[in-house]
Amino acid sequence: MFITMKNATKWRYFTSVISLVLLVASLVTIGVRGLNWGLDFTGGIVTEVSLSSSVTSHELGTALDTALHQDVSVIAAGEPGRWVLRYAIPESDTAPDVQAVLHQLDANVQVLNTSMVGPQVGQELADQGGLALLIAVLCILGYLSYRFEWRLASGSVFALAHDVIFVLGFFAATQMEFNLTVLAAVLAILGYSLNDSIIIADRIREVLIAKPNASIQQVNNEALAATISRTLVTSGTTLMTVGALWIMGGGPLEGFALAMFIGILTGTWSSISVGTVLPELLKLKSEHYLPKPIAEEP
Repeated sequence: MFITMKNATKWRYFTSVISLVLLVASLVTIGVRGLNWGLDFTGGIVTEVSLSSSVTSHELGTALDTALHQDVSVIAAGEPGRWVLRYAIPESDTAPDVQAVLHQLDANVQVLNTSMVGPQVGQELADQGGLALLIAVLCILGYLSYRFEWRLASGSVFALAHDVIFVLGFFAATQMEFNLTVLAAVLAILGYSLNDSIIIADRIREVLIAKPNASIQQVNNEALAATISRTLVTSGTTLMTVGALWIMGGGPLEGFALAMFIGILTGTWSSISVGTVLPELLKLKSEHYLPKPIAEEP
């Protein structure tokens, strides 16, 4: 495994450069293209319909997308033939009625209920989601400042920012819908990436104390060698679960599963690369964790 080789330090620096390039590219993409906010944040219309069970979600989506001139989210309601449709409020008053559009697919179509999410509600959800993200970040920063010396904690903080920004950059680049489920995935990514970073940082601290004369490069390589198998096994099994959710969860969970899949990959990558390289650049030394002598003079 590469972390036991003599060129492990070069590999870590090389992957950190790649991470930095991807980070800058993600920030540029977010600034230029922005996120495709879902109806949870922008407001829209939610309609539940019932029609023949022989009509597929693809047929529904194609007919509605063409008639309403927008992407319509089609979600199975749990019973055969019942669907929940989510779409933005049409800008034109001459937009066709949903029941009239679906009448072409099934003459017995029924609109069970229709509700509207106003932009005020969407703005409130956006504010609450941003507040939840801010509180989570502040709690993480408080924990890291208590648990580790700031040079070592900086690697974990940068790794967290790297993972979240990369996921946001991916959604900005692909213009996939960013809704509340994706925001929940971002919060979950924070916790998962923090777990990986803390395990490696804790091992670095232990080696620093046990081998005060070793160089910081040697300490980081040894810490990674001791934790890499655990990290890969944990990430691999989690990726299998998220991958199954991505494949079998359908459209409603696609954004959540995809964000989690990317976040787990980048979380594992960043904790190994930038999570160890940044403390080196900040001149982390064993002296920062050795007990300080107490002066005998009063």
